[in-house]
Amino acid sequence: MTTSSATPPLGKYLASTEKKTRDKAVKNLAIFLSDFQDEIPKPEMDKLWKGLFYSFWMSDKPLVQQALATELAELVLTITTTSSSLAFLRGFWETITREWNGIDRLRMDKYYMLVRRFVNASFRLLIRTEWDKSACDEYNRILMGINGPLCPSDIRVPTGLAYHLADIYVEELDKTLSTPSASAPPQPPVPLKTILYPFFVLASQTQTSITYKRIQSALFEPLFSALSPPSPVEDQARSQKRIRLSTTETNELYPNLVSNSCFDDTSEGKLGCLILKKKLLRTIFEIASQLETRDSNRRKMYAFWKEGSEDEDIDD
Repeated sequence: MTTSSATPPLGKYLASTEKKTRDKAVKNLAIFLSDFQDEIPKPEMDKLWKGLFYSFWMSDKPLVQQALATELAELVLTITTTSSSLAFLRGFWETITREWNGIDRLRMDKYYMLVRRFVNASFRLLIRTEWDKSACDEYNRILMGINGPLCPSDIRVPTGLAYHLADIYVEELDKTLSTPSASAPPQPPVPLKTILYPFFVLASQTQTSITYKRIQSALFEPLFSALSPPSPVEDQARSQKRIRLSTTETNELYPNLVSNSCFDDTSEGKLGCLILKKKLLRTIFEIASQLETRDSNRRKMYAFWKEGSEDEDIDD
């Protein structure tokens, strides 16, 4: 096998009915991607992801499915260049978006898991770039563009996929920010506005009220709750709980994210919760004010902004 060809040496083996053949093909793919320096041409990437999709389709036992989902997601980080990793992610999201409505009920849970693994790997890729703005913007374009899972203008995009992303997005982001060891260099803060921008836009432009409601309830409300300081009564209850439980047993929402985030410029360093909350609420207000925002969504976003501002007595 040589790295001079842009064609992964796999062909039909990824979609073989034999598990051993599929496993060997995935391992060979990992070797190929770790050595290959250029981007795979889109026609070849489409063929590759068609094979990978059906390779996962035929994994039929929970432990096998979990192992394969992790192995496929880790390919994102096996690739040595950021541009090639993003091209690989584009192939994944285009394939998942296209095939989602054809996934039967019995297989849906394992594809939920696969999406979760890829969201996590995507954040780890962006951490590897130290939240490079061009890399983050390109990843957002993948999610928001035509054939992307968070495209606000394409009614063919399956709503169930957007719902699932809203459910897991901040949770998986928090997982990737686990406290590094004392010897490891500190991680740059997460640029929250940049990372959440696709959801702000989808909330403003979605044509279905259910999609807006899911984004607000599953993503906006938990995040802003995490950024809100507890009331005196809640603070006392949390202090008493910490006395009873060890640090690892407490259940504070998104603790890693809250302690290591900025607005949109990592050079400004970490920001306090109230400052972040104010800036993110202001972003919601500004996006709600844009001409592209649907009137019904505008009213809901203004209401969310107003309620959040009044909760903390934030003046704008």
